[in-house]
Amino acid sequence: MTSQIQDLLATDQDLVLMQEGTMMRKVRTKSWKKLRYFRLQDDGMTVWHGRQPESIPKPTFSISDVERIRKGQDSELLRYLVEEFPLEQGFTIVFHGRRPNLDLVANSVEEAQIWMRGLQLLVDLVASMDHQEQLDQMLNEWFQEADINQDGRMSFGEAQRLLLLMNVEMDEEYAFSLFQAADVTQSDTLGLEEFVQFYKALTKRTEIEELFDNFSSDKQKLTLLEFVDFLREEQKEDNHAPDLALELIDRYEPSENGRLLHVLSKEGFLSYLCSADGNIFNPDCLPLYQDMTQPLSHYYINSSHNTYLLGDQLCSQSSVEGYIRALKRGCRCVEVDTWDGPDGEPIVYHGHTLTSRILFKDVLATLAQYAFQSSDYPLILSLDNHCSWEQQKTMAHHLTEILGEWLLSTTLEGQLIDILPSPEQLRGKILVKGKKLRTIEVDKEEEEELEKDLDLASPESDTQPQPESQEQASGNKKKKKKVVKCPMPCLLNCGHVLAQAPNSIPESIRLSKQFLLQSSTTILCPDLSSLVVYLRTVPFCSFTHSKENYHIYDISSFSEFKAKNLIKEAGNEFVQHNARQLCRVYPSGMRTDSSNFNPQEHWNVGCQMVAMNMQTAGSAMDIYDGLFRQNGGSGYVLKPEFLRDTQSSFNPQRPISLYKAKILVVQVISGQRLPKVDKTQETSVVDPLVKVELSGVPEDTMEYETSCVENNGINPYWGETFYFRIQVPELAMLRFVVKDYSRKSRNKFIGQYSLPWTCMKQGYRHVSLLSKDGTSLHPASIFVYTCMQEDLDMDEP
Repeated sequence: MTSQIQDLLATDQDLVLMQEGTMMRKVRTKSWKKLRYFRLQDDGMTVWHGRQPESIPKPTFSISDVERIRKGQDSELLRYLVEEFPLEQGFTIVFHGRRPNLDLVANSVEEAQIWMRGLQLLVDLVASMDHQEQLDQMLNEWFQEADINQDGRMSFGEAQRLLLLMNVEMDEEYAFSLFQAADVTQSDTLGLEEFVQFYKALTKRTEIEELFDNFSSDKQKLTLLEFVDFLREEQKEDNHAPDLALELIDRYEPSENGRLLHVLSKEGFLSYLCSADGNIFNPDCLPLYQDMTQPLSHYYINSSHNTYLLGDQLCSQSSVEGYIRALKRGCRCVEVDTWDGPDGEPIVYHGHTLTSRILFKDVLATLAQYAFQSSDYPLILSLDNHCSWEQQKTMAHHLTEILGEWLLSTTLEGQLIDILPSPEQLRGKILVKGKKLRTIEVDKEEEEELEKDLDLASPESDTQPQPESQEQASGNKKKKKKVVKCPMPCLLNCGHVLAQAPNSIPESIRLSKQFLLQSSTTILCPDLSSLVVYLRTVPFCSFTHSKENYHIYDISSFSEFKAKNLIKEAGNEFVQHNARQLCRVYPSGMRTDSSNFNPQEHWNVGCQMVAMNMQTAGSAMDIYDGLFRQNGGSGYVLKPEFLRDTQSSFNPQRPISLYKAKILVVQVISGQRLPKVDKTQETSVVDPLVKVELSGVPEDTMEYETSCVENNGINPYWGETFYFRIQVPELAMLRFVVKDYSRKSRNKFIGQYSLPWTCMKQGYRHVSLLSKDGTSLHPASIFVYTCMQEDLDMDEP
């Protein structure tokens, strides 16, 4: 363990008491509540538990797995049990990814405070560690685990056992030679510092040394000019290579003298390649970097389906935790299915199933707390309303009272109604997406008043403007724009401005009037209807019907199969539709297991809200998270220009290349410190292989796979090169998957990483691997080389 953790374990009173252990009640459900003995281990990094202090303990969690500690008052489960346990004695351990929370109840408020303070201290300490400190911590843990007799020295037998724990099976003679080389005291054992040298020899990066030697004239250092050559030729940093070289030397060269002389040592070169600057994901794409002032329909929007569910669609738990997790992932469109509940309170659940129920007002309270923690761009509340008139009134009351000023209840001041507002304009606002009241009948007085308003807004029939020449019309176009008070309060609840050229006003009024006078069978409460401003849900008939009858604020939803059929039948019309207005695609009702469909084909036609079952890990969610990793994790990603044009000719089924197709070259070189698939099997070592997948328009979609490397998870080498022909790179997503090869069964997942082609850095890069849940597997990575080449129209590039 690091010296900082050692000091804390010895001096911090909370951690001292946690190492002694505490009996606490572990709460899984309203009925499952059992006493268990919890103890912080001596390494300060793991917590174990058992039935009693004297029973055999088993590992519960690692501090690095913990995201945060919540008070009992913030636990949905513990609030249900408030009559049994005081909330002040409870707390919740929240883990990264999709791992369920751990709710604990201590025997006293003081004991709960000890564990809450102590755990949060350790979580904050781990979060503050840099990569070198994390490596030091890992090596300390390995050394302590290998030192069975706890004498502070490691024998060769203990080292052999450790190699298996480190996920490598090595020739005994070679391993012994490395062991002897590190044994500077010649005691046939290794101390901690000697073990560190042994580890460095095990993980020596010969492929990087060869790369360094290719550019270094003396094989000892890279001069500034040599490093500039490397950045230009291999890393494709053409424009600013000299300035970048100086920055990187100052940042990664460990020697002060080297920094003064502007040279880079082998150690500094390795540090650069293993850093964020050497990562395959372009660091320029991580912060908010896109234009956020375009209409909402111009963005992909991170969206969730049945957000309240933690499991399957039939029997699983509904929980506000589903909303918290989705929002933490950057989700900007959550779904709420509301039904009549007891005591006049609307409830949320998957109707006509055995899923549990939660209160609508609890969902809103959660949104009020978490809506803008990960992103301050607009949050869309997709409302699927099945409530009675009275409970709809209750919903409207809760929406306005709980969400307060965050709720958008009127159109933006000065906003034209012929264009959707932008994410920037709606920053910090929650928008309701749902049905909007259509007037069943208009009594005579209201109809006359409406006609009067319409007449005032219309040009007089006997004063129609005389025809102009084309030149005059062009010159007077801006002058002729007229600002007219919007006469359609029932449509947009606004009373704001409509900018139209005079000749277009009668048509606008005709369509608006037609809309107002249409009848509807929907029994909708006006209080709730009025809260739907920019996102009115409407049924889809055809693209022609939508274009001729629907407003830009109208949004239709499609099942995945309906959308797939439309893509095949009318791909270009779908593109134009999505450039003009929003649409939402949701999983098929047949996916009762909460599995996911591939979002890529729907992104290809510009579908903005591709709603996913975010509780379910898999390749679809990997790609989804990969797209939304960019742009500050805002949940909004600007679509390519050809998907934002209402006159676009693009069709993903038959893409007419915007420019000549190119070849993406991907060389999978090596892997580093891959995790075990089964950590309970001490002697089990992985046989890793890498699959490289490219998704995009149908003709760009393909995948390749390396051969496997037997018994080596610590530094496998592949050195295999693949070629991908890309027609539409703006839509391409790249996914790397590392698997453990099995001759008898399916290959087992080790780690993955997905990213858009637009965010990919060329050259020699490390790919930081993520778990199934999308959490970091640091320090696990693979080392690759990528570049773009011209397509020579060869059958085999």
